[in-house]
Amino acid sequence: MKVPDCRHQIVHNRVLVLAAAICIAVTSMSAQVKKPGVAPATRSITVVSEPNAIVWIDNIKYGKTAGNGRLAISTIAPGRRVIRVRADGFKEISKTLLPNQRGDIEIPLARTTDEAELAYQQAEALATTNREKAAEAYRKAMHLRPQFLEAHIGLARLYSEAGDSEKSEAALKAARRLKPASPEASVIEGRTLKDSGEDERAVMLFKRAITQSGGFQPEAHTGLGLIYKERAERAGTSGDYDGEAANYTEAARHFTTAIKQLSGAPDAIVLYQFLGLVYEQQKKYKEAIAVYKEFLRFFPDSPESVAFESFIVQLQKQVNAQN
Repeated sequence: MKVPDCRHQIVHNRVLVLAAAICIAVTSMSAQVKKPGVAPATRSITVVSEPNAIVWIDNIKYGKTAGNGRLAISTIAPGRRVIRVRADGFKEISKTLLPNQRGDIEIPLARTTDEAELAYQQAEALATTNREKAAEAYRKAMHLRPQFLEAHIGLARLYSEAGDSEKSEAALKAARRLKPASPEASVIEGRTLKDSGEDERAVMLFKRAITQSGGFQPEAHTGLGLIYKERAERAGTSGDYDGEAANYTEAARHFTTAIKQLSGAPDAIVLYQFLGLVYEQQKKYKEAIAVYKEFLRFFPDSPESVAFESFIVQLQKQVNAQN
């Protein structure tokens, strides 16, 4: 099936976002892609904290609280989770979300005068707008608190995204002195290697990150999915159809795992598109339809929803033609 031009633009836009930060940052869910009409098992919570506070669940960013300090999340996976909340000028707080907890989850924050923490918060805020000032703020945080692992990781990611592999590697070495088996360090290095065309080493680092994190590492699974997808495309172009099929299968496996682990977080949006396209290339149209329908359940208000509905209609024609 030929992919419509509008679809290429959607995927292209999301690739740019993903290239800026394959953050997918980041559950141990093991369910397979749901069949059409079967809603994923999730629960709803509302985090109640300071206005404009950033909310992570299991280190996956779900967004910011509104002006009233509330953020509703309707896609929380079953089981025990860890909620982390940070707002500028406040001490970051983590709280365990129990398996049966739903509704309002109050996480009050306390003001902080910790200069290292404040410098780190400044660096994080500047990372997407002014890399030079962000780097200065990360270094200030590390100077004030030499054991500040998150600041080392933040600086490494900043340089990786800027394409400065030498400075990124130096920051990663410092991070590994604090935590030798750091999955974040491994995945950042893997991403840098992938961007420089060193796929074999990137695969090794992504797999190491998954092992170091006990299996939960959606960013690494995304990186692997992209590598295998690109390998499949190259194999198909060269006429190696067995290699194409094998690599698409691996790409689908890693994209599926990343989607499960992201559990409805905004970073999953691009992965639904990649996974659906991989299934279409394999002519697995029913599986692609199931993926797109799950996307619509998780993200009904997404700007891409209309396009996804169109994809489903087109793919259903392909299914009917096969029968």
